Amino acid sequence: MKLRLISFILITILSSILFFGCRKTHENRQRGGSNYVATNSHSRDKERQPAEKSRIQETKPKHRRNNKVLSGAEIFEEYASAVFMVFTSDGNIGFQGSGFFIDNKGLAVSNYHVFKGTTIGKEKIKLLGSDIAYNVSEIIEKNSDSDFILFRVDCTNNNYIPIAKSKPKVGEKVFAIGSPRGLENTFSSGEVSQWRGNYLMQISNSIDHGSSGGALINEYGEVVGITSGTFVANSQANLNYAWSIDAVKPYLK
Repeated sequence: MKLRLISFILITILSSILFFGCRKTHENRQRGGSNYVATNSHSRDKERQPAEKSRIQETKPKHRRNNKVLSGAEIFEEYASAVFMVFTSDGNIGFQGSGFFIDNKGLAVSNYHVFKGTTIGKEKIKLLGSDIAYNVSEIIEKNSDSDFILFRVDCTNNNYIPIAKSKPKVGEKVFAIGSPRGLENTFSSGEVSQWRGNYLMQISNSIDHGSSGGALINEYGEVVGITSGTFVANSQANLNYAWSIDAVKPYLK
């Protein structure tokens, strides 16, 4: 099992370096006068996908719901296992994005553009530290305007990130966990730079192709957004954005 896992990780990293490009989804939409580009990675290397699920991996859910300010290291340790990689395909090209759990019964969130144009329902979900593939069992809601998709994965007793009750203010610290270029569960820190709409948040966190659908977490260990892309392609100014988790709240029971 260890040899299989090590081989999978090496293949993932090498493939991301050699084959990952940018699925530059130019939306022709305007937010605050700026065009933005989604960050979903793609590759024709289908060997990168995890193996079919042979068992359910169960982890004890963690609950941290208090007003204590957490360090970046504490947040990553607590919630890294609640963020996962998403592998999709349009039948010819394989795509990779990110996603995260918001309850301990497999309820999850990602960007809609990670799934758009692919065979929805055929996605493979790879949990951190596992080379077993999980399936999407149900699509609950999807929204192209706010670029989110709410779905359920066929696993239970998983770790998850509690949802923030309020939006972060400009200047507040936020932490991103996602898989840019296929580099599984990369952590970055930054601040909320500005709000560019009711649900669109400009952030200084470093994100890249494959980060789409990852979790943006506040200092209290609550998810506040879905990391999505950059306002200006190839910019060096960290002009990145995330969609507020508030867009998802009306669809939660």
